[in-house]
Amino acid sequence: MTTLAVTLLLALAAGALAQSYPSRPLRLIVPFPPGGSTDILARALAQKLGENLAQAVVIDNRGGAGGTIGSEAAAKAAPDGYTIMMGHLGTLAVNVAIYKKLPYDPVKSFSPVCLMAIVPSVLVVNNALPVASAAELVAYAKANPGKLAYGSAGSGSTSHLTTEYFKLATGTDILHVPYKGVGPMLTDLVSGQLSMGLNGAPAVMPHVSSGRLRALAVSSLRRIPSLPQIPTLDESGVVGLKGFEANGWYGIVAPAGTPREIVARLNAEIRRAVRSPELLARLDAEGAIPAADTPEAFAALIATEIARWAEVVKRAGVEMQ
Repeated sequence: MTTLAVTLLLALAAGALAQSYPSRPLRLIVPFPPGGSTDILARALAQKLGENLAQAVVIDNRGGAGGTIGSEAAAKAAPDGYTIMMGHLGTLAVNVAIYKKLPYDPVKSFSPVCLMAIVPSVLVVNNALPVASAAELVAYAKANPGKLAYGSAGSGSTSHLTTEYFKLATGTDILHVPYKGVGPMLTDLVSGQLSMGLNGAPAVMPHVSSGRLRALAVSSLRRIPSLPQIPTLDESGVVGLKGFEANGWYGIVAPAGTPREIVARLNAEIRRAVRSPELLARLDAEGAIPAADTPEAFAALIATEIARWAEVVKRAGVEMQ
């Protein structure tokens, strides 16, 4: 058989694969427990993506070890398009600098499919803490070194590194208490066992709206539409926070080796889902900014963020696990 004939057969096979896919439900791994930003955004996307694909997209929460357990499961899944993962800043960019023996490679183990959203973090405090602004929080922390405690979704998580970045910028001494997810951490923050948190907007918004937590600032350079009254850290007047920006991001990846035709199909359907009025409204309500793009653009973002946060980890003196 000639080379041309083989090429034509492969092209026909790829086309048939793309047309028949998907023929059964998809599994969307969320490498964190229910209740956090990753889970909230994954569930919002799963519903609309399932409608577009005419197949159910089933959420599989695999929490623990800063997202490495779920990420490893996704990396080792069959590259057939039926297992995908909601990756984010921590699992795809930060963990490589945090863990000495990471059981997956954020670049080599996955095929980037589509960035979904940019998510600023919200600086929140327990209502009992006597501060009403980021500037007052910084002043209080400096007057009481080591007495405030913040919670994170785990060592190396977005909330951990973002808060360490905040501490570096402000020269404050605040105790870190790692959890196995944002959900249980927020429960302790509301109850008063923690003082503060700097966490993704989707997980925090319900507690801010209900008055259970007080929002002081957001981590983006622009105020977010869902919290227009809350200033940015850049606006706080604290010298070290001028120009401060530390946003989370979330996107879908598939196991490395997933056929390009399937990646392209998923990318197209995710972009269509993110543009839908229903999902746009949901993202806005959660404080997230839609950011769907090409697989190549998502891959470039991951590479850039790996380099950026490796420097933050080094400066913050975060110990490798």
